[in-house]
Amino acid sequence: MSLSPLPTTTLPSGEAVPVLGQGTWMMGESGRRLAEEVAALRLGIDLGMTLIDTAEMYADGGAEEVVGEAIAGRRDGLFLVSKVLPQNAGRRGAVAACERSLRRLGTDRIDLYLLHWRGGVPLAETVEAFRTLVRDGKIRHWGVSNLDLADMEELSGVPGGDGVQTDQLLYNLTRRGIEYDLLPWCRQRGIPVMAYSPIEQGRLVGHAGLRRIAERHGATPAQVALAWLLRREGVIAIPKATAADHVRENRAAVGLPLDGDDLTELDRLFPPPGRPRPLEML
Repeated sequence: MSLSPLPTTTLPSGEAVPVLGQGTWMMGESGRRLAEEVAALRLGIDLGMTLIDTAEMYADGGAEEVVGEAIAGRRDGLFLVSKVLPQNAGRRGAVAACERSLRRLGTDRIDLYLLHWRGGVPLAETVEAFRTLVRDGKIRHWGVSNLDLADMEELSGVPGGDGVQTDQLLYNLTRRGIEYDLLPWCRQRGIPVMAYSPIEQGRLVGHAGLRRIAERHGATPAQVALAWLLRREGVIAIPKATAADHVRENRAAVGLPLDGDDLTELDRLFPPPGRPRPLEML
């Protein structure tokens, strides 16, 4: 399968970012895998997947260190996303956490800095800290992760809350609850959703129905799952891959021509929500 050009979506700031990036959850947990993980990220960059998502939580900063090694000497042209733990999201704590992340990443700026999930710190205080980080040039944009509709509505009402650039959420064929209300709410406001675990941490690969659709296209079940997401308006997918073959497989999912029959079958296999559901997280 030849590679299709990598489409982009637009943040509320007006900046275009790739709709397919690279995740790093569970990277940095073993020194024995460091070289493989670094090589995978570098290959993804070479293939145009220049958006890289990480977090201070992943391997207690180890994933950020892997990213730092992978991007050394090639920082320009990349879009780095990292996340602050909720207990660190206060006025001073967020600044200190960001500075630690910057050191591990080996860069002077994070392109998009997210609140990892809702904690005890008031959203207004976290937004204030993020705006300070933007002012000081340590981050370029800020957003959130794992915030449900009520959280997002609350965020929109705090001073500066309209600066949110994304809500990173668990979203894949088996986790479609956000389609009922949260995803439409974000779309109406031009806020892209960043879908983590887009292949349900690999569990979708063994799905018999996905395999049937994949075989019709000479593709893999993972590629079908990714292609379905990439067809959704305002969605960015961030699959993790540590093997070169999987990196190439993810990249080749762009442009996979799912037709109406495929989409109907996918809706039958993985029905969309008919009522509000609690926000799911991993």
